[in-house]
Amino acid sequence: MFPMTPIAAALALLFCASAVADPVSAGTTPRSLLAQAKGLPAEFEEHFFDVPLAVRVELDQQPLGEAMIVLSRDDRVTLLEFTDTRDSRFSAAERETWASYLKPGVALGGCTRQCPEQLLAVHYNLENSLLSILTENAERDTEVKRYYDQPEGGSSGLMLRNQLNLNGGQDQDLGGRFGLEASGSLGSWSQTLNMQLARLGGPDDQLYHAVHELYTQRELQGTFLRLGYFTPTSEGLTRQPRTFGNSPDTTVGVMYGSSDSLAINNPAPSIYPIYVTANRQASVEIYRDGLLINTQSVPAGLQTLDTRPLPGGIYEVEVRLIEDGQTTSTTQELVYKPSNWRNLDERWRYNLFAGEETKLLSNWDQQASGSATAGASVNYLLHPRVILGLSARQIREKMQYGTSIDWTLANQLSLFANVYQTEDHGTGVDLQSLYNYGSGSVVISHNRSWLDTTDTYDVLPDGTRVRQRNVFVGETSNSSLALNHRLSSKSSINARVSHSEGNVEGFGLDLGWTQRTVMFGSDANWRLSLFDRPGSFSSGDDRNRGVDLSLNLALGAPGQQITGSIGSRTAREGGRDNNASLGWRKDMKDHVLQNVSVTALTDTYGLGMSSLASFRTNAVRGDGFVQRSSYNNNFTGGLNLDSTLAIGGEQMVMTSQSEVRGAGLIVDVESDIDGIALRADDFSGGSAALRAGRNFIPITAYQNSSVSFDFEGNHVPAASIEPPRTRYHLNKGGVEYRKVRVMRTLTVLGRLVNAQGQPLKGHHVINHASRGVTEVDGFFSMEMSAGSPTLEVRQGNQLLCQFRLDANRHRSENNVLMIGDLRCTPDTLADVTPTDQKAG
Repeated sequence: MFPMTPIAAALALLFCASAVADPVSAGTTPRSLLAQAKGLPAEFEEHFFDVPLAVRVELDQQPLGEAMIVLSRDDRVTLLEFTDTRDSRFSAAERETWASYLKPGVALGGCTRQCPEQLLAVHYNLENSLLSILTENAERDTEVKRYYDQPEGGSSGLMLRNQLNLNGGQDQDLGGRFGLEASGSLGSWSQTLNMQLARLGGPDDQLYHAVHELYTQRELQGTFLRLGYFTPTSEGLTRQPRTFGNSPDTTVGVMYGSSDSLAINNPAPSIYPIYVTANRQASVEIYRDGLLINTQSVPAGLQTLDTRPLPGGIYEVEVRLIEDGQTTSTTQELVYKPSNWRNLDERWRYNLFAGEETKLLSNWDQQASGSATAGASVNYLLHPRVILGLSARQIREKMQYGTSIDWTLANQLSLFANVYQTEDHGTGVDLQSLYNYGSGSVVISHNRSWLDTTDTYDVLPDGTRVRQRNVFVGETSNSSLALNHRLSSKSSINARVSHSEGNVEGFGLDLGWTQRTVMFGSDANWRLSLFDRPGSFSSGDDRNRGVDLSLNLALGAPGQQITGSIGSRTAREGGRDNNASLGWRKDMKDHVLQNVSVTALTDTYGLGMSSLASFRTNAVRGDGFVQRSSYNNNFTGGLNLDSTLAIGGEQMVMTSQSEVRGAGLIVDVESDIDGIALRADDFSGGSAALRAGRNFIPITAYQNSSVSFDFEGNHVPAASIEPPRTRYHLNKGGVEYRKVRVMRTLTVLGRLVNAQGQPLKGHHVINHASRGVTEVDGFFSMEMSAGSPTLEVRQGNQLLCQFRLDANRHRSENNVLMIGDLRCTPDTLADVTPTDQKAG
């Protein structure tokens, strides 16, 4: 921050008194700076021109911030820096735009040429220390733009996201998927590629491959146009009507619809949770359109799946529960992660497509080819609380119809209902309702859908793979009522009643009580569960009844937990299966491993084990698990890997950042400080940690914004960051390159004088790290790069003199270098240390 002398601070008060005798009538042409300063005493005038002044800055009569400026006698203003922006309603990106314009210095008065941002005039008023910026938007509504402006000239870049999901076991063939998602930008069009390699496991050892998307897309204001090869899902809809039967296959054609089809993968959970009830330690595989998108390890009992890693939107998934290497349950579930929509000026959301069903580089026999296909889906905002949906499409020469309603009946009560029909399949229903009553919530769910488990397999005790014993093709339904209630701040209960028909038959009941307390001086969580569930293959087709008591204790170092449980359930052959477990978990910081856990369990059949770990490096992130079955001593494991390759600006980087928001920046950080840690904050939301070397920053596509760089943590080194911020404006898939330098600095305190020893005021003293302006008495204070101890002195656009300083020849206290007088003469050379210096 630039200091202001006490005399300069008193100027505004002094002028307010003199202004009574010399008022400025409204509507007159703003007076020049010399005219405004005419009423000042001579000894005050020199503290008005060519020295740092504290002012308020307004943009179209709205506060932009407080700042330090320099005024010159030729009616020019130069911005030094903004000092306080807390009262400003303008975004940091808008403020940065005007800062970039004002810092080189601009003429006061009307703008006649090269006027940025529709600028009309810039004026300074000494009476109230106000710098006013006037644009053509001064009397217009400050309504937020409805659409982002496209980057002029478009953008370029490519991002390749690689995902690997594996699951297998000792007597279980390896299955999994490799997915490649490419997003690129070429001019004003964005390109998308999605290809998959998959192995189902079991007797089917074939490696399946297919390209699911290869298209180019142009974003317009409110709509999008897509050309090429794609899966005709309901892009652009806020509420997607669910359909019955076969999902759409890939199509060559055209698609047109609402522009909010740009999907951003927000790590938010599904509004309506997805439950599984494992009889034993198990793993869960989640499939979307027949492709594995996630795998998780779950303990025994009623569990909710972690839906945060799943893509946003409303869509159907198949959930397979695998116990001891055998698929014991398969259900169809709905992921409900919608976006908000409350704009009554845009009541319609729609999506249209037409083309021919075909397949590209695909060996999936079930994929249709050669048939014409077309469809339409619409949403209508009937009321801010009511959204209606309708869809109709022809898939594999079968007509599919769907209707939906999303109704917020009250602030605490919401309803989502979907009725759909498909030729040769029948009619399906999906109903979800959520009621929040302050101390808890009630969730009602009912769905009837089509289930096909033909492609799932079991493993016999001798290792032989056969198709599931309970292969099911047909309608299946499930109804449930779930209650979560907080008894106190440390105690809660939950209950769930369900009824299933089709693949699983019968009623289920789960009751739970949770209590937080303190044990051995550490936080502890108790949970008691009682259950009575329909029979399954893992319980010998007998009803699974039992009890489970568990304890989670934060014991030991921070981030460390001990868990334990005891319980009873129905064994695989019927009868009682008494069980117990003991586990340990550790969360780590500043380490490749993010967390690890190990659990040992014992039951009627013997000793089992489960271990989990998640990790992250600069290039890849992932998690994995290994389980040992107490039933047959077989090992089962799963692995999820995620990495992104970004290419742009003739540079490339491999990053573990998977929260890519449409575009990105490749940033090289150069520093003369070991172990430097920076933080990049995107003014459009999001942040990233930076280290020396190559980094990647996810940024928001289409937004004209900027990223600021600052030091991580509270202990800031004596250093400067150049540049402190950078602007961006990219299409989806765009990638650009930036370089950031971190330089060790010293605070320099000195005085600038001329050849006769008289102080020079209002001169700009510039270094690689920062710049300063000399006060009336010639004194200045600024940051100087320790590695480049050079200073140059400028006035306007004229270079007056240069200096190279030797820090060893000057007195230093608390990292402040006191260099005394610097005599500025035209013959001063950059490679000469000044010798005619006097103590400051």
